[in-house]
Amino acid sequence: MATDRVVPGPKGKFFVGCAKEISEDRIAFLMSISRQYGELVRFTIFGQPVYLVTKPDYVKEILVTNNKDFHKSSLLRVARFILGDGLLTSEDDFHKRQRRMMQPAFHSQRVNDYAQTMIDYAVKHADAWNDLNGQPIDVWDEMMRLTLAIVAKTLFSADVEGEAHEIGDALKDVIKIFERVAHPLAGLSLMLPTPRNIRIRLARRRIARTINRIITERRASGEDRGDLLSMLLRAQDEDDGGVMNDTQVRDEAITLFLAGHETTANALTWTWYLLAQNPEVERKLHAEIDSVLSGMPPTPDDLQKLEYTRRVFAEGMRLYPPGYLIGRTAVRDSILDGHSIPRGSLVLVCPFVTHRNAEYFPEPMKFDPDRWTPEQQRDRHKFAYYPFGSGPRTCIGEPFAWMEGVFLMAVIAQRWAFDIERDHPVEYDPQVTLRPKHGMTMRLRSRADAQTAQAANE
Repeated sequence: MATDRVVPGPKGKFFVGCAKEISEDRIAFLMSISRQYGELVRFTIFGQPVYLVTKPDYVKEILVTNNKDFHKSSLLRVARFILGDGLLTSEDDFHKRQRRMMQPAFHSQRVNDYAQTMIDYAVKHADAWNDLNGQPIDVWDEMMRLTLAIVAKTLFSADVEGEAHEIGDALKDVIKIFERVAHPLAGLSLMLPTPRNIRIRLARRRIARTINRIITERRASGEDRGDLLSMLLRAQDEDDGGVMNDTQVRDEAITLFLAGHETTANALTWTWYLLAQNPEVERKLHAEIDSVLSGMPPTPDDLQKLEYTRRVFAEGMRLYPPGYLIGRTAVRDSILDGHSIPRGSLVLVCPFVTHRNAEYFPEPMKFDPDRWTPEQQRDRHKFAYYPFGSGPRTCIGEPFAWMEGVFLMAVIAQRWAFDIERDHPVEYDPQVTLRPKHGMTMRLRSRADAQTAQAANE
């Protein structure tokens, strides 16, 4: 096959390329060049060749078939400053070993054991809103605090609810590191004693201190609580019999602590936002929840019965995938459908763009959970939807996230709905995950009040 096909794309400006455009509005830039040039686009940033990949066949090549040719993006390696050598940042044999040792903690039965804790925390959180009926709340902040408490409890058997605001503030500071990863001097800039860098360092220490405290307490007790931390401390590699030292345990724990709540919180926030704009979908969601749960909190056995709830969550992640952009670096010269991808090129695989392509999702901007019926999914390209990535580096916590998303939606939507605050600006904040830039202020509405009002009007 010929390998001299030219990859189309914007030329950009001398030296800086498209750095200005991608830094000003990353999402708009990626969507624009995809519409203009297609599903494989080439541009540059400060001389660095960058390839935007959104075609499902190409996504499969990058993430699965030829995944050994593409390592984690060099830009993401800056994250080692925070995460150390956790699953998100490690590579090759070390990554395989760590993932192999961690995988048992995410087997289906183990994840199912976490269900009741998810439900209990969601019920407690929903109860705490009783005095806020009719009031505006920041839904994003509420989801962040809830998922933070759940990940601490289910994965580390630690109750950090009282520390949630402090840890949440630390996480917000830490995440700011990713605002600058597109800059070629990102690693050097982190070494400078600027006020922002000082805040980031202090925030990292705060998070590390929390994780180290939990690890130290568990080591001292020798107790096996059946959670992820217990498994990490006791895990042995099946090939060499080795175990993780405290640094490795800490790096993996910090990675899961951050990734294990940030992504689900964002997915839920955007889904509540979509539901508020689509009352018919909201009515169907409420009907299923009322039918399945009959006014009682869900039980772990209800997960498979909440089919429409799962579809709503899936459709929310189609339009607003938390991991909206997956970065890879070509570690050797590669060929993609006849196109040459030179060694050292940055490859951006973009779920956000793929998920909004009308070829795979007709009327792509329509919020339609029925896209996720078995019949519709059967006729769709498997790699047209990949909110958790794919291949050997697919998100290890995907089963956990699906269960958490469905149960939290069911518990909250059983009692509450959210109305859009018209004056609140809703914008993307595409950092390491797809956050709402200004939070998500919405007005809390009791379903009981809404049903009473509806009955009065009938």
